[in-house]
Amino acid sequence: MIPFTGNPLNRASEKRGDAAFIEAKRRDPSTLILPMWKLQPFILGDDGSAELGLFRPGLCESMAAGDAPCVFLGLETGRDGERALFALDVSAASDPEASGPLVGFGRFREARGAAMVLSAKDAAIMGQAKAMIDWHQRHGFCARCGQPTRIMDAGYRRLCDACGAEHFPRTDPVVIMLATYGEECLVGRGRQFPQGMYSALAGFIEPGETIEEAVRRELKEEAGIETGEVSYHTTQPWPFPSSLMIGCFARSLTRELIVDENELAEARWLDRATARKVIEGGRVEGLWLPPAIAIAHHLIKAWAVG
Repeated sequence: MIPFTGNPLNRASEKRGDAAFIEAKRRDPSTLILPMWKLQPFILGDDGSAELGLFRPGLCESMAAGDAPCVFLGLETGRDGERALFALDVSAASDPEASGPLVGFGRFREARGAAMVLSAKDAAIMGQAKAMIDWHQRHGFCARCGQPTRIMDAGYRRLCDACGAEHFPRTDPVVIMLATYGEECLVGRGRQFPQGMYSALAGFIEPGETIEEAVRRELKEEAGIETGEVSYHTTQPWPFPSSLMIGCFARSLTRELIVDENELAEARWLDRATARKVIEGGRVEGLWLPPAIAIAHHLIKAWAVG
């Protein structure tokens, strides 16, 4: 399963506007709360046994500012019935691993690293929490008039009392595509990537553009190739900060590369046998492909391994 997919929660969006319901769930002893400190989830256990640090109401709230976002993630049904899950921003705490109610339980961990050791279920819930808390941290003021906004609907809306504007969480669509030419696929090294690290090419979909048009435009702009058939593979929520990665394959009509050095450090065609070897854990000197946390890994694997 691709990380951040398969979220098991019932988001219960029809309950978000019911303030009495949300407040009751906030206090319900069966409720679980995920503390997020500077966008890092709290994790219990070591890499081999890591799980989300979820706590009953009354333990971690003292770490949060009075107006800190507390987002209703949804309802989970288990053997003991139904319970609610929330994400709480505790970024106001100065050093929560040195002092406070969570000392000794676990640690806060960078979200990408956490996703690589959590179960698929926990990684998906964490991704939702991270994206939502991140949105609140970046949207405290109205884009229309600049005045402060306040949290509504259990964290899924912000309201500006000054001008009445409503603001909702956004998901930005991104195409990520593996172009192929015969028995080769196109990979590029971003300028921020370490030497030898290559991935599928990607870019944001622009207003008024289809998925197919965005794929062809990005491949033309970044690598100078002309593209024919575009086919959809799968998607991945990517909470950094909040994108939907739309994975595609694209059949290239040309092979000559003209690399946009503002976007890529370099690009290359990779033959199927080499791609299969690396993606299955083999070593090829000077070549690294994305880890399994990234949809690019799954695109390359699907093409190389079949």
